[in-house]
Amino acid sequence: MSSAIEPELLPLTAEEGPAGLTVGAVPLTELARRFGTPLFVYDEEHLRRRCQEAVAAFGRDNVAYASKAFLCTAMARLAHEEGMLLDVASGGELAVALRAGVPADRIVLHGNNKDEAELRRAISARVRHIVVDSFDEMDRIERLHATGELPPAQIQLRIAPGVAAGAHESIRTGGSDSKFGFGLADGSATTAVRRAAASPAMVLEGVHAHVGSQVLDATELAAGAAAVARFAAQSGVCRLTVGGGLGVVYEAGQSAPTFAEWAVRVRDAARGAGWDGDVAVEPGRSIVARAGLTLYRVGTIKHIHGVRTYVSVDGGMSDNLRPALYASRYEAFLPRSPRSPRPLRARLVGKHCESGDVIIDNAALPADLQVSDVLATPVTGAYGYAMASNYNKLPRPAVVFVRDGHARVVVRRETEDDLLRLDTDAAPVEMSVRSGAGELVAARQSSV
Repeated sequence: MSSAIEPELLPLTAEEGPAGLTVGAVPLTELARRFGTPLFVYDEEHLRRRCQEAVAAFGRDNVAYASKAFLCTAMARLAHEEGMLLDVASGGELAVALRAGVPADRIVLHGNNKDEAELRRAISARVRHIVVDSFDEMDRIERLHATGELPPAQIQLRIAPGVAAGAHESIRTGGSDSKFGFGLADGSATTAVRRAAASPAMVLEGVHAHVGSQVLDATELAAGAAAVARFAAQSGVCRLTVGGGLGVVYEAGQSAPTFAEWAVRVRDAARGAGWDGDVAVEPGRSIVARAGLTLYRVGTIKHIHGVRTYVSVDGGMSDNLRPALYASRYEAFLPRSPRSPRPLRARLVGKHCESGDVIIDNAALPADLQVSDVLATPVTGAYGYAMASNYNKLPRPAVVFVRDGHARVVVRRETEDDLLRLDTDAAPVEMSVRSGAGELVAARQSSV
């Protein structure tokens, strides 16, 4: 591809001005100069509009933002302000949501292996419901309830309906061979409903399923909805949640359903399967992906004659793991000249000590690309910062929200002090362990 970057890949408020591309009326090159790179930039107006569209399509009590896509206190607060519930998948995400001021009864807790501490906090806070994923989790809830300290847990049961969808095997979650949920095919879903309904520790309100992620065909989402809706109707529960999974456009030539189209398809499928109630969903990627982009600084351009050109930037797999993890594809452009043709072909790579640290394998770039240029990869608002790491001890980037000519830092850039804050100089600890014969043997921890 040698054409300019497609507008459909950019945040809603993106416009070209004298200083190049602006988002939220702020030039991207100025953001890079002021806040440094790598830098995650989110169009706040875009985020709010997407939340509003989702609520309009499904209803205020039927749509939860899947916070695993991107979460900080500012994002949790924004989603709540726009009428969304919040879907969290760990005790840490729950803590962020509560700190942001989201009422517990607007939070739902997910996770395939919640420990007792996570369950205790969720039940004591009185979250809206817990999505129970296994019989072992039921055991934990019943043990906690038996102490007499906690009320019964409001729950939904996660079902594996035998329908899997998604752009990559690792994000197809609804099949029979899945770590998530109670299977329909083997009868464990039916057993789980009976046990939950009979348990004084749980109040069963509904069933839940999620068939996969980055789904661009609404037919696949409808198929998953039909499978779990049929089971929900037979089980006599009062709530049905069909998860998220709605995909977004990452490359030119792709298309994705709207929230309104998604709502029509899953509702029709659920009604056709015998369900006559509301249908709840949990979009994440489709709320935040296109709203965000990543700014990098070009550090090295290496031409290998007869082989390829490498363009290295100051981030990489530590701020965008998806290409290495899922073979995800992106595009790139120069914010200083967003309409420039992109005839140069190069492998866009990061600065990590890994040959697999590839952001775009065969990137289309402007011919006048130079060292020190600010380069942008769009549609990185989902699972970029959320999966960021400190590999090679790189500090994680800052995150800024832009709107109406203003920028605000919602997550500061990490420093070297942050990288060292968990290291300790603690003295070795003497341990006691049992040998196979049952004798106590002193074992002293030693440093190598």
